[in-house]
Amino acid sequence: MKKDIHPKYFDQVKVVCVCGHSFYTGSTQEAVSLEICSLCHPFYTGKEKIVDIAGRVEKFKRKEAKIAPKAAVKKQDARRIKKIEKTKKLEKLKLAPSKKIDKR
Repeated sequence: MKKDIHPKYFDQVKVVCVCGHSFYTGSTQEAVSLEICSLCHPFYTGKEKIVDIAGRVEKFKRKEAKIAPKAAVKKQDARRIKKIEKTKKLEKLKLAPSKKIDKR
């Protein structure tokens, strides 16, 4: 293994967030500063807000509301079609003449 190719590793590095929260971890940097940590991130705090300038979220929700009932109808239609095909296959099997094989 080559010597002196790996960066120096610090066992106790203080990580400081903008919100004031700090903790220690290991890193190759002497000090780490964060803009967002788990204590101030909106996803983890439950204060998540969807920023929507162009109305994309509402547009998506409207589209989904239109599509959902159609998808349910399509599923029902697909089930009906499968059921009909299955019964047709069974009818064909019952009506088809049986082939006898001569063993000589």
